[in-house]
Amino acid sequence: MKIGDRTVLVCDCAHSIALDGAALGKACGDGSAPTVHTQLCRAQLDRFEAAVASGQPLLVACTQEAPLFSEIAAEVAPDTSLTFTNIRERAGWSDEGELALPKIAALLAEAALPIPPTGALTLTSQGTCLVYGNDERAIEAGRELAKHLDVTVLLTSAKDIAPPPVMDAAIFRGRIRTARGWVGAFEIVVDDYAPALPSSRGALGFEPARQGASARCDLILDLTGGTPLFPDHKRRDGYLRPDPNSPAQVAKALLELADLVGEFEKPRFVDFKADLCAHSRSRKTGCTRCLDVCPTGAITPNGDHVAIDPHVCAGCGSCAAVCPTGAATYALPPAATVYERLRTLLGTYRKAGGEAPALLIHDPRHGDALVGMMARHGRGLPARVLPFALNEVTQVGFDLFALALAYGCTHVRVLTGSENDGETAGLANQIGLAEAAFSGLGYGSGRVAVIDAADPDMVADELWNLPADTVEAGMFLPMGPKRTVTMLALRHLHKVAPTPVEVLPLPPGAPFGRVSVDVAGCTLCLSCVGACPTGALLDNADKPMLSFAQDACVQCGLCKTTCPEKVISLVPEIDFRDQARGATVVKEEEPFCCVSCGKPFATKSSIEKIVTTLAGKHWMFATPEAANRIRMCEDCRVRDQFERGNEPFSLGRPPVPRTTDDDLREREEAEREAQLAAVRQKLM
Repeated sequence: MKIGDRTVLVCDCAHSIALDGAALGKACGDGSAPTVHTQLCRAQLDRFEAAVASGQPLLVACTQEAPLFSEIAAEVAPDTSLTFTNIRERAGWSDEGELALPKIAALLAEAALPIPPTGALTLTSQGTCLVYGNDERAIEAGRELAKHLDVTVLLTSAKDIAPPPVMDAAIFRGRIRTARGWVGAFEIVVDDYAPALPSSRGALGFEPARQGASARCDLILDLTGGTPLFPDHKRRDGYLRPDPNSPAQVAKALLELADLVGEFEKPRFVDFKADLCAHSRSRKTGCTRCLDVCPTGAITPNGDHVAIDPHVCAGCGSCAAVCPTGAATYALPPAATVYERLRTLLGTYRKAGGEAPALLIHDPRHGDALVGMMARHGRGLPARVLPFALNEVTQVGFDLFALALAYGCTHVRVLTGSENDGETAGLANQIGLAEAAFSGLGYGSGRVAVIDAADPDMVADELWNLPADTVEAGMFLPMGPKRTVTMLALRHLHKVAPTPVEVLPLPPGAPFGRVSVDVAGCTLCLSCVGACPTGALLDNADKPMLSFAQDACVQCGLCKTTCPEKVISLVPEIDFRDQARGATVVKEEEPFCCVSCGKPFATKSSIEKIVTTLAGKHWMFATPEAANRIRMCEDCRVRDQFERGNEPFSLGRPPVPRTTDDDLREREEAEREAQLAAVRQKLM
């Protein structure tokens, strides 16, 4: 059987899965009945070898024996494209295994889709390792690592610590004030920094301490048990922080560190387009959604947009989930691939006769383990619950939830675990937005929710108790960027909604809505147009006019912050009416014409406001003639200044310099006047 360009090999795992080859071929749309193997990994391994030797791309419906199949493929035909999918734990091993044929067909069709490659960056570690601890355990760990790495031990306290008999690892005292970086490029600043004295006898002694010492290293082993040096420290490559009281955790960390030497490839989890970012304009802050949810500090403000450090980014995808413009998008895989996977999964399930599908979004680590335990030791997944694996569950947002419901899902459940601690703020925000939108359209509450559990029985109970109320599906193509796809899904959900509304109110902070302008106070200065990063606010080159396109507004608030009259407010909502799809005029007026030459040069409201504010109240416009200049264009205003003989730049006659002769002359005149006064006095 072939799906797309891939030959599909299925196995019922020694008859433990109910598989009808003819029905499966029909459900997958191939028409031909596939051979249902029973021991493809053992007695029928020659059939796999023959399929690999053909050179055709293969999809093997088994993940347990993937290492064996990959090893054989590397020997027989190393260039053959080989992928795997699990239909056993995710479908066949279930109390409803006999009803799981539509799900199996859907899982095979989804797995056959091509996944584009992801970009990567190279990290290099030379093996310089810092062991940071409080006591002898740090020295012991450092000496063990010194067999493989270049190790330095930094002790926060060295009281009563016996010096090692051999200094095979450099020992210092100090406390790390700041730390930043990633594997191969850590930078630390240490206070109370002091090298150990080689002459230490009963206890370690140290040289005089100094403050603010800086150092670089490739790896850090933190055995202090205190506050982590980095936010979301579990995802900081090259930084290991085991419990110092757990020998097993410490031993595991030592083994991991010993292998972290050389070059390593790290995926570029997020693609970022700065020109779409709505963070800031003209030093005024707008959207901060990605900054608010990033757990590692990989995102920082950078002028009018933000900067995402791919070395620090741990790939949780929260920024992509909450980004309203699509400036940040998840790349492992790209959003378009995720949309197509979802459409293929649900479309194939429905064509194969499946009804009332529910979606279980999980990651390959925590999620696969729980699904496996449910299948092996419990009831397994219900036949209508379709597992949907993503690199990180925190990468999903309102767009995927809306698309899943529009494609016929009754419910969406996101499976999280302890690995997601501190990373779910963005996910919670998006689920809250979905709750408001879906309940507002009459679909009820609880359509999207999180299952945060490590107990497979608890997860199974919630999944088996999901209601099977149907949602009318639409199989439109998910074309365009994130926002376009979201609106396609929402318009379908509005069309088939139990209680459709023309305008759907949303909670504050939602990335959909309109701006409300107090028209009476607006002077059409158009500052908001210059600040709007998405083109939702528009002007008109021919006349004073402000227009608004609601479908482009992301509620970043830059227009509200920039408006000098403070007449703009944000109204989060989704308007399903046709008028919201294009630009509508908010305010327009005739241009104000110069009272001297008649040239249009400003808006009437702005000139009237300036006249009211300045005329007769400011010294430059104290007279009626001066105030009338406000109503003139820039050329006539200057001409009027000079024509009225009140040259603003005239400084009068230059002052005559004073000399000694002037002083002597004035003195003689004063003496002469005094003599004449004395003569007149005598005559009287």
